[in-house]
Amino acid sequence: MRSFLSTLAVLYIQMMLVMCNPLQVFGVDGVNFSMHVENQTRARDPMSRRQPRVYQLYSRTSCKHVQVLGRKISARGEDGDKFAQLVVEADTFGSQVRIRGKETNYYLCMNRRGKLVGKKASNRGEDCVFIEMVLENNYTALMSARYKDWYVGFTKRGRPRRGPQTLLNQQDVHFMKRLPPGEQPDHTPFRFTTVSKRSKRVRAARPR
Repeated sequence: MRSFLSTLAVLYIQMMLVMCNPLQVFGVDGVNFSMHVENQTRARDPMSRRQPRVYQLYSRTSCKHVQVLGRKISARGEDGDKFAQLVVEADTFGSQVRIRGKETNYYLCMNRRGKLVGKKASNRGEDCVFIEMVLENNYTALMSARYKDWYVGFTKRGRPRRGPQTLLNQQDVHFMKRLPPGEQPDHTPFRFTTVSKRSKRVRAARPR
């Protein structure tokens, strides 16, 4: 009986140590915590609330805006062009987004050959998911979530580049997010209640 109680005590102490310091579990079991975070970042989360945003993607090479013209994709749009207004749906923890043309309702996708195409909402799949990356030069790059190291890119004439021909350090894959003309960023001020001397006197005079 005494040995049984001592065994229970040891198990209880071990359980409390794990609860107080869960990082010891990763050290003992050899779990790569950084890899776990990366996997969770790339994992889609269909249960989370989607946060759609509307903006334009200014191409660094063509000096124009990305357009979703239906099945055709280009980067020749002028500032304010209706086909250059993109609805970006962020529905994951790891900045994975879907980009839809506001006018055509087609999604920007990359097929298995690396070609940029537009697809209807009913035909969209994993090839329409991109990882939004903010670079050190403050430009944004969009990497295919399905095909690693394949990026959305355009030539100087605004023609799409195929995914296998793109690199992260190329200017062809660098974009700047811009709001459509007339749109203003949401700078809703934080509202708070101040307590003045008068409000203190009023509170003190109220019967409890």
